[in-house]
Order: sequence, then C-alpha cells, then structure tokens
Amino acid sequence: MIGSNRVGRSWLAAACVMAALAGSQAATAQEAWIGSWGASPAFPVGPELSNATIRQLVRLSAGGTKVRLRFSNETGTQPLVIGAVRIARPGNAPGSIDPASGKVVTFGGEAAITVPPGAPVVSDPVEITVAALDTLAVSLYLPRWTGPSVVHPLSMQTAWISIAGDSTQATALPDAAPLEARFFLSRVEVAAEGGTLVTLGDSITDGYGSGVDANKRWPDLLAERLAKAGGPAVGVVNSGISGNRVLHDLPEAMFGPSALSRVDRDVLSVPGARWVVIMEGINDIGHSSSAGLTEQEVTADEIIGGLKQIVARAHGGGLKAYCATLTPFEGTVFAHYYSA
Repeated sequence: MIGSNRVGRSWLAAACVMAALAGSQAATAQEAWIGSWGASPAFPVGPELSNATIRQLVRLSAGGTKVRLRFSNETGTQPLVIGAVRIARPGNAPGSIDPASGKVVTFGGEAAITVPPGAPVVSDPVEITVAALDTLAVSLYLPRWTGPSVVHPLSMQTAWISIAGDSTQATALPDAAPLEARFFLSRVEVAAEGGTLVTLGDSITDGYGSGVDANKRWPDLLAERLAKAGGPAVGVVNSGISGNRVLHDLPEAMFGPSALSRVDRDVLSVPGARWVVIMEGINDIGHSSSAGLTEQEVTADEIIGGLKQIVARAHGGGLKAYCATLTPFEGTVFAHYYSA
C-alpha cells in the first residue's frame, strides 16, 4: 500500500505539472490584451441613480481587433446592477451615437450582471476593430438604485444621463442631462500585440485645466506621439486622480484612495502593463495644511518612502518605473497650501 501510495502521488504530481504546462501553453496561445483607456475610480461621491442610462465617450490610445470593458464597484457600498451595455461610434450631435455601429456588450454571455461592493467586472470581448485615437461611446443602463455612484470626479469629459429606462440603443438619450464625471467605467482594453504605459498621478496627470472634451491631458498628448511614431501598439492608461496623495485617503472628499492603496488596482491589473510614470507628492505636502489635517502632516522622507514602495511593487510586477519631480507651487490659489 505504501508503494502504491507513492506511485499514486508521483502520478498525481506528474499530472499536475503537465496540466500546468498545458495551461501555460494555452495562455501563450491566447490573444494578447493591452490597456487603451482608463479613469481611476475615487470614492462613491456621485449622484444616486435608478432606471438610468449613462452615455460616456472615451478616446482610445491604441487600436485592436476586439474591445472589452472594465466597470468598477471597488469603492462602492451597494451592489451595482448592470442591466445593459452597448458600445457604438459617436454620432454627429453631442451625446449621440451612430446606431448602425452599435454592439451589445455581455458578461459571461449575459446582458446583465450584478457586481458586489469591492469588486470590478470585465466584459466579454466585443468583435469590433478600432484604431489608435478612435472614440467610442459607451452606454450603460442601471435598472436598480445605485446608492452614491462610484465616480472618477474630474473627467474633463461630458457624460449624459437619462432617467428614462434603458436607452442604450437610442441615437440620442431622451431628456439627457450633461455631467462632468466618469461613472463606473474604469478601463477599455483592446486585443493587440504591444504594451501599456500607465500614468499614476494627481490633478496634473488627471488633466485639471486642460479643457472639457478637448483630450489635452498630458497622457493624451503622449498617446498621440506614440500613435504617430508607429511600431508595436502602446496603450496609455491614465490613472491620475485629482487631489490624490501617496500616503493618505480622504474618503469624504473626491481625492480617491491613496496611491499606495491603489497600485494593484490601477497599475498592476492593467493588461500588458510594462511601464509606469509616477507623479505624486504635492498633495501630501499641501492638503494637510490647507484642510487643517495636522494629524496627516508628513515629512519628505515619508513621501520618498511611499514612492519607493510604489516603485518596488512596480518592479515586482515586471514594470519599469519612471518618477517625475514635483513642480513648483508657490503662489497657488489654494489657501495655506504652500509654505517655505
């Protein structure tokens, strides 16, 4: 019996190794995916919605032969019920689509899905060929009450919301109200050979002051340069959140989870990620004094230590990290933000 057990264990171990190799080979044979667009979720500080359709425009940085979407309820407090999602080419009027170009987005083959608090969801691949710098309209129907919406607050892009049921196929949403925020949509990924560059930062990366619907954030301009250069596809995923800090959260505000707490979510989880540009730290210095948060005052060494942690985790994920220096901020309009 002892001998037969050993033989059995050896057979089982060999079978496990062969299964692992087969799985590895299958993974190698699978399509390659890269990130093409991103907006990092902050906290659930958006409006409460029900029976609503939201239409959002995204400009892709890299093209591919298929598209899939990632929606986030990672900071949400209520289940997110998604009733329907469609993607389409934009129409001629603001907030409209070309209905002939519409594609249904599914999740495990189903049109609807419930996303629990603390989780994201990735859609099935959608058969649509897109080019670098193409714009897609994403229409999302929310049949159930959301609680406070999980948003990316400073979108620098107009979204349209209609409280009139499932209007995902409508050319123009009925009685739509424009809002500047990203709702639940956190990433667009494309099937392509290449790599992804992630930009992790605060309002400078997020695009504050760059103009609404202008696509003039510095990661947008970088994407344009990379697309013009040609060669293998390089997606640029913007993981900036205005007001964000390396070391601290401020849940009641819209500054989002700290950079340290969102590295896995916003950098390492991005498919094809090979590079990360890190530009954070000014708000660690300024927020504590401008908001009277003396208990959150930090030293230069503490900020540097946090940045080193981000770099170490990026290296652990196989990424090359680039750290930008902090820009001057004397004379800022924010009271008590700067001191000698």
